[in-house]
Amino acid sequence: MNVRKRFSGGAGVDADHHNYKWWALSCTSLGMLLVATNSGTLIIALPDLERALGTSILTLVWVILAYMISSTVLVLTAGRLSDLFGRKAAFVAAFLIFAGASLGAGFAADGTQLILWRIVQGIGGAFIFANGPALVTDAFPREQLGLAMGTNTMVAAIGLVIGPVLGGALVGISWHWVFWFNVPFAILGALWAATVLRELATPDTHRGLDLPGTLTFVVGLTGLVYGISRGGISGWNDTMVIAGLVVGAVLLPLFVLIEAHTRAPMLDLTIFKNRLFAAATAAAFINGLSRFALMFIFVFYYQGAQGDDPILAGIKLAPMAIGMLIASPLAGIYADRHGSRLLAALGMLVTAAGLALMTTLQAGTGYWAGGLYLFLVGVGSGMFNSPNTAAMMGAVPTERRGIAAGARTMLQNTGAVISIAFVLAIVTAAVPKDVLFKIFSGLAAGLTSAQLDPFIANMHTALWVLAATSVVGAGVSLLRPREESGGAPRRASRPPRAVTIEEAISEEIEATP
Repeated sequence: MNVRKRFSGGAGVDADHHNYKWWALSCTSLGMLLVATNSGTLIIALPDLERALGTSILTLVWVILAYMISSTVLVLTAGRLSDLFGRKAAFVAAFLIFAGASLGAGFAADGTQLILWRIVQGIGGAFIFANGPALVTDAFPREQLGLAMGTNTMVAAIGLVIGPVLGGALVGISWHWVFWFNVPFAILGALWAATVLRELATPDTHRGLDLPGTLTFVVGLTGLVYGISRGGISGWNDTMVIAGLVVGAVLLPLFVLIEAHTRAPMLDLTIFKNRLFAAATAAAFINGLSRFALMFIFVFYYQGAQGDDPILAGIKLAPMAIGMLIASPLAGIYADRHGSRLLAALGMLVTAAGLALMTTLQAGTGYWAGGLYLFLVGVGSGMFNSPNTAAMMGAVPTERRGIAAGARTMLQNTGAVISIAFVLAIVTAAVPKDVLFKIFSGLAAGLTSAQLDPFIANMHTALWVLAATSVVGAGVSLLRPREESGGAPRRASRPPRAVTIEEAISEEIEATP
C-alpha cells in the first residue's frame, strides 16, 4: 500500500495534495533533461577532448562507452537498491553522484582519469533512469500516467536536440565546461528533489540482488566491446584484442547460465518463451546495433572531414532528433489503432534507406543531403520504437512487465554499446594513424581529398553494414505474430499500492508515445 507521509513547511505540498504529482514531475523532468543534455554536449566535444588531453582514439571512444556500459548494466540493480532503501533518497543521491563525477571529470588530467569519472557518472545516471519513472508512477493516477511519462520523454528529446549545440558553445569556452556545466544543474536537481519529493513507497525487504550475474555481465560485455573497438586500430591478432574477445566469449554465455539458475535474476530468461516478446526484443537489440553509432560517425564527418566548428556540427546533427520527435507520437497513434507489426518493420526499412543514402556523402557534399538523410533515419527510428515497445510490453502479463521492461532496456543499450565499438573497428581500419588523428581531432582542414578517401570509404562501409543490419531488423519484426493493437489497454484506475522500480519502468515504456 502507499505510505502517504504528511509534510508541513518549505516548498512543495503534502503528498496527499492533488498538485503533488506536478511537483514530483518537475523533479524527474530535471533528471531526464540532465542526462539527455549531457550525452549530446559530450559527443560534440570529442575532437577537442582528444586535442586537449592527448588521448588515443581508443581512449576517446571509451569516454563514451564507459558511461554507457555502467548505466546500462546497473539500472536494474539501482532500481532494486532504491526499492530497498527509498526512492527519494536514491534520486537525491543520483544527482549528487552525477555532480561529483562531473566536477572530477572536468579536472581530469588524462584519458584514463576521465574514463573513471565517466563510470561514476554512469552510476548516477543509472539511479536517475531507475527512479524517475517509479517516482512518477507513485505520484500520478493511472489515467494521467501517459501525460506524465510523455512529458518526461519530451523533456529528454529537447535535451537531445539542444545538447550538441550547447556542447559546441561550451567547447568554445573550454572543454572542461562540458562537464562543469552539469555541476550546478545537478546540485539544483538534488536540492529541488530533497525539498519537494515525498517517500510514498514502503521499502521492499524481500527482493534479492543478482551480484554474480551483474558482475559477470559487466566484465563480459566490457571484454567483448574492448576487443572489438581495439581490433580495427591495433589489428585482430593483438594480444589484448584476443584476450578481450575471449573474456566476452566465456563470460557472456556464463551470464546466461547464471540467470537461468539464480533466485532473483537480473535478466529473467523465461519471458523470452513468448514469441512476440522475443522477436520484438531481438528487433530492439538490432535497432540499437544499427542506429546508435550514427551520431558518433557524423561528429567526426562534420568536424573532421568537413572541418566544421563544434557549434555548426551540433546544429547539423539536430535533424535526426527532430525526425524522431515528429514520427514517434504519430506512429504511436497509428499503432494503437491498426497494430504495430508492419509499422515497426517499415520503420526499420526507412532507417535502412536513410543509412544507404548516406553512402553517397563525400567530404565536400553540401549539408542539405546529410541533413535530409539524418532526418529520414530519425523518422524511421520514431516509426519503429513506439510500436515495437508497445507490442513488446503488451505481450507479457501485468505482473511480468517490470522485468520485461528491464530486459528491453538492457538489450537495446547493449546493442548500442556494441554498435559504437564495431563501427570504430570499421572506420579506423587501414587508415594511416596520422590521418586518423587529424580527423578525430577536428584538424583535417589541411588534408587532401586523397588522404581523406580511405576514411570516407570506411565510413561508407560502416553505413552499409548498419543499413544491412536494419534490414535484418525489419525481417525479425515480421517474424512475430500479429497483435490486435499496439499495446495493452490501460485500466481505469491505478492499483492501491506503490509500484516496484521495474513496474514503474514498464509503465514509462508503455505510456510513452
